[in-house]
Amino acid sequence: MATDYDAPRKSEEDAESIEALKERVPSKGASAIDSEDSDNPGFELAGADLSDLELDVVVLPQQEDEFTCVQCFLVRHRSQMAYEIDLGPICAECAG
Repeated sequence: MATDYDAPRKSEEDAESIEALKERVPSKGASAIDSEDSDNPGFELAGADLSDLELDVVVLPQQEDEFTCVQCFLVRHRSQMAYEIDLGPICAECAG
């Protein structure tokens, strides 16, 4: 059967008006996800002034079972040490 591609796809009765379609589209301000949701924080870093922001970070000292790799300078568990040179220990990832 031949298909007429120039024929209208919907009749005038089935077609919705532009105004009806605009009403169905949510506004840009409304969102399904709250922007202040603690699980999904919003980050605006480009050009943002963060000088008045105060961060609370707990820094733990290096533990007895940890070492600092002399190549990548990451603190790792002793089980991740590959070998030790004169400068200090090398982790398994850097020894690779």
